[in-house]
Amino acid sequence: MTIEDILTRERTCSNISLTSKKRTFEYIADFLARSVPEIDADELFEHLTQREQLGSTGIGNGIAIPHCRCSNVSQTTGALITLCEPVDFDSIDNHPVDIIFVLLVPKEATDEHLKTLSHLAEHLDKTEFRNQLRKAKSSEELYLAAIQ
Repeated sequence: MTIEDILTRERTCSNISLTSKKRTFEYIADFLARSVPEIDADELFEHLTQREQLGSTGIGNGIAIPHCRCSNVSQTTGALITLCEPVDFDSIDNHPVDIIFVLLVPKEATDEHLKTLSHLAEHLDKTEFRNQLRKAKSSEELYLAAIQ
C-alpha cells in the first residue's frame, strides 16, 4: 500500500483554519462527505469522535491520524489536511497538531486497517516527509508532496 493508493487530489486540503479538535472532526466529516458520496457526514463525525474517546490519534510531532472503520466505505480511503495554526489534539507528546491524515477503512478490513495505519505512522514519522508537507502552499503541492 502506498499513500497514492488511498489519497486523491480531491481529498487533499492545505492551510485550513480550525480552532479545536471537535471543529477539525466536523470539517473532516463534511469534507469527506462532499468527495465520497456514500459517506454520511454526521455518521462519520460520530465514528471519528467515538474512536478518539478511546485515546488520542495525535501520534506526536504535530501529526494526527484520525481513523475508523465504516460500514458504508468499500475501500480504504484517505484524506490529508494541513492547518494554518496547530490545534490541541491531546497528542502523546503534548504538541498541537497541524498535519492530519484521515484513514477510513471498510468495517470488515481489520488487518488492512492495522497495516495501513502502521505504514502511515511510519511514513509520517520521517522528519523530511513532514517538512515537505508543511512547506506546501496549496492543496496541489500538498498532494504531490504526500505521494512522492
